This record gives sequence, structure tokens and C-alpha cells, in this order.
Amino acid sequence: MNLEMLEKARARIPSIPVLVNLVSQRTKQLNRGERPFLRPLSKFEDKSDIALREIAAGLVVAQVDMQAVEAHMEAQARWARR
Repeated sequence: MNLEMLEKARARIPSIPVLVNLVSQRTKQLNRGERPFLRPLSKFEDKSDIALREIAAGLVVAQVDMQAVEAHMEAQARWARR
């Protein structure tokens, strides 16, 4: 995995769990035969590196369900009060 691309992707998506899930999903799509949004640097370039480059370029973004996030945060706060 290209560490430079990882840092650039992390600048776009600072949440590590979200970034890991996004790279994983996009890598699976590429392995299933979907076309990359960027031209591979070589025919041997790893699919996860392509996914990272796409994220770093802003071509792949994550959608976050804010209602689910708020519900999770409220549940954590209730649990912590017990």
C-alpha cells in the first residue's frame, strides 16, 4: 500500500474507520471488474492503491447517515450514564 496516497486520502477522509471501509468497498468493486476512475500507473498496480488514489483525487466519497450517527452518539451517552 502506498503510504503517500494513504496520507493524501486521509486528508480527505480523516475518519480511519470510514476510510478503511471506503477503500475496502472500492477495492472489491475494482476486483469485480468495475472500471477505475483513474488510469492505473501500471498494469501491476494494486487495486487498493488505485482506490486510494481515487479517494485522494476526490473521485470517490463517503456518504454518512447523520441520523444514524446522532442515534449512536445518544445511545453511547445513555450507556455512559448508567
